[in-house]
Amino acid sequence: MSFSAAISPESGAQLGRAPDSAGLTETDLALMEALQVRPRAPWTRIAAALGLDPTSAARRWRRLTDSGLAWLTAYPTPLTSTIGYVDVSCRPDALEGITARLSRWECVFDVQRTSGDYQLLLNVAAHDLGGLDSFLNHGLAALDGVRATRLSVGTNFFREGGDWLVRALDQRQRSVLFDGSPPESPKGLSRLRRSDLSLLLALNADARRSCAELARETGLSETAVRRRLSRMIRNRELCLRCDLAHGLAGWPVIVTYRLNVPAGELENFGGIIAGLPQIRLCVATTGRTNLLLSVWLNSTAECGSFERALSRRLTGATVLERAVTLSAVKRMGRLLDADGVMFDRVPIGAWSR
Repeated sequence: MSFSAAISPESGAQLGRAPDSAGLTETDLALMEALQVRPRAPWTRIAAALGLDPTSAARRWRRLTDSGLAWLTAYPTPLTSTIGYVDVSCRPDALEGITARLSRWECVFDVQRTSGDYQLLLNVAAHDLGGLDSFLNHGLAALDGVRATRLSVGTNFFREGGDWLVRALDQRQRSVLFDGSPPESPKGLSRLRRSDLSLLLALNADARRSCAELARETGLSETAVRRRLSRMIRNRELCLRCDLAHGLAGWPVIVTYRLNVPAGELENFGGIIAGLPQIRLCVATTGRTNLLLSVWLNSTAECGSFERALSRRLTGATVLERAVTLSAVKRMGRLLDADGVMFDRVPIGAWSR
């Protein structure tokens, strides 16, 4: 992570298919997936894939974003950041206040209230390992009511939330999105430059903002914005991501699994299971367990079938922990209500020593 930010003061659907949704139509879900696949594609291309006219597609997307049902964001790729997964145990009487306060910290980009021995799971961005150490021993340690913490550091990302798809498009529609050509593979890998901070923050608010609007906000020329944005995407310096209200979209259950995988098989196993449609996050970590999974399911009853599918693919691996998310409070800097609807944004930053 190459920028700094201070702490704020204060149910059974067919495998791999988008489930029926009480809050979103099939066209809504298809539009979301089109923007997951090509976040900045012109509306003419998006509309052609969905069988809509461009004005209708843009208007529908505006309705979804205005109501907090979907949103687009940008953030530094986890491959170039130092990411920690922090479990926090709190006194029951302090949990509500600690949750509210942590959800406003810019370096804590994801907050979940979970079952199990630890009531909170935080995803934390830091400049380096020292930053994570400082977060634990100066940030969390200063909060009254924190009983215990546990840190796992992400070491290898096999899949992250920006890779997950709704799976509402068919092959023809995906082909139209790319004009019949396969998507271009990213070139290289480099760290985000400090000089690009203003552009990143502008994109974090809305990853579809026009180059003209980005230029006005950052003080750069439109040519510079286009050049920098092209480089940042090409070199995987940032991710562009379309998120959605998971509860209303048909995935109300989030489960975090921690597995112990034989060290020699970790790379192979991670690559194999990252392709399972339920998996949002698959990352190798430090700690008692070495593989962390975040899974979106249609119901708690689906846990059993998912674990059986997992065991068939991971011979020799052991699930040591499973925790159900009781409330998804924050995702990639967006504050969420009980259904996962976005109602506010906290810019993503990194803990700085």
